[in-house]
Amino acid sequence: MARRASEHFGRYAGDYRRYRPDYPDSLFDRIASLSPGRSRALDCATGSGQAAVGLSTRFDDVVGVDVSTAQLREGERRPGVVYVTAACESLPLPRESVDAVTVAQALHWLEFDSFFDEVRRVGKRGGLFATWVYATIRIGPRVDRVVERLYRDILGSCWLPERRYVETAYASIPIPLRSVSLEDLVIEKRWSLADLCGYLATWSAGRIYADRHGVDPLSLVREELSAAWLSDANGSRETTVRWPVTLRTFRI
Repeated sequence: MARRASEHFGRYAGDYRRYRPDYPDSLFDRIASLSPGRSRALDCATGSGQAAVGLSTRFDDVVGVDVSTAQLREGERRPGVVYVTAACESLPLPRESVDAVTVAQALHWLEFDSFFDEVRRVGKRGGLFATWVYATIRIGPRVDRVVERLYRDILGSCWLPERRYVETAYASIPIPLRSVSLEDLVIEKRWSLADLCGYLATWSAGRIYADRHGVDPLSLVREELSAAWLSDANGSRETTVRWPVTLRTFRI
């Protein structure tokens, strides 16, 4: 699964870096508060490093691991953050060397059994495992209806099977660790319509649709989306966009 994710996102690493949201300070504060130590955090399937950067202000060292070299090239360089190209199912770290292991919006791409074997190997006893996932973007009633039609009706058959785990907020993923907490948070940004379209264009199902049909799926809803934006944003260039986030934490 991780290799398939690399194929989807590696080709569009720049767009992914630009348009995918980063995460709120409250999320990283919560992870740090639950971690028994703050020496080293490991962010698995880090992509372009949004979570690794957030962790870097709470932990002395952060290792961001991803199978996609193209994604890692886009990662923001920060003191204390190191990016490593590797499979998360075969981590290049010593036994019991990490205080906290995180996976942001990417756990569904990993091979669960072998990945959690590695989490237990590299994580310190009593350490923290945290994973989070965000739901479909929320803006306003009219825009939300258009985005839902794109998601369900137009792209429905193009989502890969792993998407079902996202739709259950990871509740259906078997995580063989002791649960600590289940928490609801929110990502909030001020975006323009162009930002929204850039984000929607990063959806993996949209890439698949374009390959199958030779048509950009956004072109099928762009006019309707523009009209909906004008209504929900009250004519403003920018408006507030939100993603509901589910944070799940566990003891290693």
